[in-house]
Amino acid sequence: MLLVACQQKEHQPSVMFGQADEVRAADYDLEDIQASGELIATTLSGPDTYYEYRGEGFGVEYEMAKSFASRIGARLRVEIAQDSAELQRKLETGEADLILSVPRWQTRSSSPELTAALDEWWQDDLRERTRLKEVSRRAPKNRIRRTSRPPMLSREKGIISSYDGLFQRHASVAGMDWRLLAAQCYQESGFDPRAVSWAGAQGLMQIMPGTAAHLGLAASQVYEPSQNIAAAARYLDELQSTFSDIHERRERLCFVLAAYNGGASHVRDAMALTAKYGGNPHRWNDVDRYILLLAEPRYYRDPVVKAGYLRGSETSSYVRMIMARWAQYRGTAHSAPLTPAEPKKKTQKTRIRSREEFLNDTIR
Repeated sequence: MLLVACQQKEHQPSVMFGQADEVRAADYDLEDIQASGELIATTLSGPDTYYEYRGEGFGVEYEMAKSFASRIGARLRVEIAQDSAELQRKLETGEADLILSVPRWQTRSSSPELTAALDEWWQDDLRERTRLKEVSRRAPKNRIRRTSRPPMLSREKGIISSYDGLFQRHASVAGMDWRLLAAQCYQESGFDPRAVSWAGAQGLMQIMPGTAAHLGLAASQVYEPSQNIAAAARYLDELQSTFSDIHERRERLCFVLAAYNGGASHVRDAMALTAKYGGNPHRWNDVDRYILLLAEPRYYRDPVVKAGYLRGSETSSYVRMIMARWAQYRGTAHSAPLTPAEPKKKTQKTRIRSREEFLNDTIR
């Protein structure tokens, strides 16, 4: 890795990494990082540097930094900055050990051991190899490894899937209609309990490993349908509380689904942008526009945005498709099997309920 000397405040030289600049308090260096067990990097959020997806970090620079942190026996923590001035401030004040930026990483000259370790580890083709690996991982054929199943098991019998009983059992925990939970599950995994996404999400409800740990879902249980759905319901309940300031029930469900897919902090960022530009931050149709715009630098680097870049088209589509499928399920899926004793009465009741549910189901 090429090292270039440059000047910094008070004429203290820094080292640019291919570059570099260096680390925390005056003489905080590699041994201190290894003793603490944590390497802190700061960066501007973006698709090539660092972004969060379902609570996990991604990005070419992030993947490289994670590899280096592992090399020196530390875990990586990333702090997002709003602009280059904040990047430098975090570095100079010791809030970060290095800056991740394209094409140069920067460390302070007062950490020569860290600089030397980076220089020894760096390879000229490292960034390109990492980028190609990320592109391959996100390729459509690798998005979700799953076995295709029909979106509805039996339209005539009103059966969505073989997991309807589990959706009915756990939906009340999430404060949702069970058919909405089923629609979300189809969007996540296509009802395949062994599904795995490119990002590492697993099982029927595509739960990320970090989220599973947070919810108390053991690795040995993640592919077990009942445990996976139950954990997802608990997470959805948490998100309901997170967005309790959105009082209209149907609106809140859209925000909850968006947060399940893209992360609550990103949804809050979109709400902040909506308010800044004169929209209603509690109305999904207004906020959805800024969910999409969080993929553009002008918006994900806006001062009101805290979590940075979001692959907004995926989150927007996720909410739209689930809500549309939920509407379909409400018109065709029954909350209990039809009994042969009263076919006419049950059919009539189902038709009436399908109209009422459009207005009333979301109030429950």
